[in-house]
Amino acid sequence: MLKRFIVKKNQRAALLRNGDFECILDPGRHYRFDLLNELSLALWQTDTPMPDTDLVDTLRRNDPAEAERHFLWMEMSEDEVGLRYENEVLVEMLPPASRRIFWRGGVAQRLEKLDLGAGAALPGAMVKRLLQPALRGRPVLGLNGVLVVQVPAAHVGVLRLDGVQQPLLAPGVTAYWRFNRDLQVDLVDMRWQSLEVSGQEILTRDKVALRLNLAATWRFEDVSTAFARLAKPAEHLYRELQFGLRAAVGTRNLDELLENKQLIDEAVSAHVARKLAGFGLEIGGVGVKDIVLPGEMKAILAQVVQAGKAAEANVIRRREETAATRSLLNTAKVMEDNPVALRLKELETLERVAERIDRISVFGGLDQVLNGLVTLAK
Repeated sequence: MLKRFIVKKNQRAALLRNGDFECILDPGRHYRFDLLNELSLALWQTDTPMPDTDLVDTLRRNDPAEAERHFLWMEMSEDEVGLRYENEVLVEMLPPASRRIFWRGGVAQRLEKLDLGAGAALPGAMVKRLLQPALRGRPVLGLNGVLVVQVPAAHVGVLRLDGVQQPLLAPGVTAYWRFNRDLQVDLVDMRWQSLEVSGQEILTRDKVALRLNLAATWRFEDVSTAFARLAKPAEHLYRELQFGLRAAVGTRNLDELLENKQLIDEAVSAHVARKLAGFGLEIGGVGVKDIVLPGEMKAILAQVVQAGKAAEANVIRRREETAATRSLLNTAKVMEDNPVALRLKELETLERVAERIDRISVFGGLDQVLNGLVTLAK
């Protein structure tokens, strides 16, 4: 008939009669007469938010003073965000239109309200505290409501707030509230970048299929203009390089392209410069890396080159033969008028013949041998 209810120091309890709220029980031992077994106890921990908000609302309506004595409630409007501190340490960010209810007498709670209408950017001191949540002794709840933007060196950030482009973000760390707004951030590299246009199959004017690879260097000249006029500047530049390459190759014969690849570079550069004028992009250089011919065309060109080289070799050979014949004719004319030169030529011939003979037997004198050798040489 006499029931005992025990409430620990880190707990609070509500006494219920037939499931209806009767009163709040502080920590300690409590005794109640319960002849019909109508009483029960609901327990809650004081270091966590009060989950039974209906009970608190009932108590606030029926007995505001009792509710104020036991509970601390934190309520956010539609345009507010709350920073909840426990023992002066930030532990949670409360989103708009939310609330938390805590028991008094537990952990020291403090709420700091911020007006979302004052601006989207977080204070710099708070950004530093939120930059490395994993290194804190206790993680901060509700961080998904904050967008942290880290812009590296040699980059800028393009921030769009509700679809409206904002001033560029300099290198560094900034943070913005996600609540009640749409945020989009693009990191833009301000250094020179390379762009490859590979594997482009294009027909020349004389219907020869070529495969070309093109390379270009570019950078942002005016980031605000580029992102204001182009959704994706890099993709737009890629397409213009494609169009310029097809226009340069499709209007020229194969011989023109193979003779001077610089024509393609100049044509593509002129096309891209004309199309991207006023878009905030700067082109550093455009060049064809290689031109790949079909297999059968390679064989035909190899035959053409081989035939051309053979003709060149034949011309050179005929030229040398003509020069040699002319030299012999001049030598003959000299020997015809000079017997001594003829004698020296005979001795030279004898020397060349003697180099191939191991042993020589002379009969009838040296003059007879020389005459015979000369006759042999003729």
